Amino acid sequence: MLVAIVADIHDNLANLEKCLAWLKQAGAEKLLCLGDLANEETLDFLAANFGGEIFLVSGNADTYDPDTTLSFGGRIKHLGESGSLEIGGCRLAMVHEKWKLEKMKNLAEYDFAFYGHSHRPWLEKNGRLIIANPGNLAGAFYSASFALLETKEKQLSLKSLREIQKTALV
Repeated sequence: MLVAIVADIHDNLANLEKCLAWLKQAGAEKLLCLGDLANEETLDFLAANFGGEIFLVSGNADTYDPDTTLSFGGRIKHLGESGSLEIGGCRLAMVHEKWKLEKMKNLAEYDFAFYGHSHRPWLEKNGRLIIANPGNLAGAFYSASFALLETKEKQLSLKSLREIQKTALV
């Protein structure tokens, strides 16, 4: 199963639209959003343009009311400031700010821990745990990027929005 991981959209609907179009072609079935989606219009756009389940955690720049996610019939799950879930046999932890990972109990038991906030794409390994920041879709401070997790093989890759657009043009 393919799981998309995005962070720090900051209401950049143009980049979100490009990313979601590519994810649809790639066959992504679930999407994790690591905060700073920003306002309700962006939440509505995400829900209308991604057909699978969406899991959200709050970011420091989010202005939408988390209760609005209830209006999407259970397809969008708001997990608060941190969340943990299992998808396709992978145990996943997600937060907006990296320091919140340290507050999560039994972090070493997860396969992947995701965070956003810094806008910087990052991968590191801590024992068997892979800690990753998909970067940011806003394209602020660093090029717009996201991550893709293939759960069966437990393969995680960082994707540049610029590079996927070049590939789509070929």
